[in-house]
Amino acid sequence: MAKPGEIERKWVVIDATDISLGRLASTVATILRGKNKPTYTPNVDVGDHVIVINAAKLKLTGRKASDKIYYHHSQHPGGLKHEVAGDLLKNDPARLVEYAVKKMLPTKNTLGHQQFLKLHVYAGEEHPHEAQKPEVLDIKNLI
Repeated sequence: MAKPGEIERKWVVIDATDISLGRLASTVATILRGKNKPTYTPNVDVGDHVIVINAAKLKLTGRKASDKIYYHHSQHPGGLKHEVAGDLLKNDPARLVEYAVKKMLPTKNTLGHQQFLKLHVYAGEEHPHEAQKPEVLDIKNLI
């Protein structure tokens, strides 16, 4: 059983170039939750920090670029907004990855929010986390 004070967190860099959105999101969610560690405990946040680079170069398979729609509401009458996944990939690819990963984390407690805060997504190759000495994870071999 893992205890909150005894957890060692690593930083992991994942390159999203030519990886489908769902496979990337499920791998990232597994690492954020800590399910890839032998010390996994469901009620303790044991996951690692994940840095996703090149989010603009991921691929959407099938017709998701034109058919997948993300809805949100402004809480005002007539305030239902929507965005198509292809437009979101062009305009804000980091948010597209964040949406996909957030839906794969727990939502009924605060644990999912704590795990989501360890996700860092960047559209390009540059990221400001070199001081943490992240290790590169090639997920093309894992998928």
